Amino acid sequence: MTFAFKIMASPVGRLTLVASGEGLAAILWEDDRPGRVQLGPMTKQPDHPILVETETQLRAYFAGERTAFDLPLAMQGTAFQKSVWQQLLAIPFGETRTYGEIARAIGSPSAVRAVGGANGRNPLSIVAPCHRVIGGNGTLTGFAGGLEAKRYLLAHEGLELAF
Repeated sequence: MTFAFKIMASPVGRLTLVASGEGLAAILWEDDRPGRVQLGPMTKQPDHPILVETETQLRAYFAGERTAFDLPLAMQGTAFQKSVWQQLLAIPFGETRTYGEIARAIGSPSAVRAVGGANGRNPLSIVAPCHRVIGGNGTLTGFAGGLEAKRYLLAHEGLELAF
């Protein structure tokens, strides 16, 4: 399968939006770790309808006009990863969850580290808001876009954490 992509500028840096024929497959960071998200060959298609809509919704989010996304999603991962990513999608704008809370929500309370691993491989940063996941003690933890981007996104959503 060949994926379509387009690049957009944002307040948190250059984002690469990636779609399959089924939906949005990934949002990659400018300095993303190679292989963090497994994708096949990609071709630049800036007029791809899913990518155009994704950019429109992301711009509205950054402008403070949108608090949730309504996009067809095509995340590829294991069943466990997908269960974690579904929990990310359920975290409301302006709220956070800990890795432990997500582990409990998926019925695997002892899988905190595995939840962290799945969170780190979330292909849809911002849309599936992994930036809303924090450490059990309220601290900011790793983020594919970097901790400065995580701080920005949380502050953008009105969260004043002790970070």
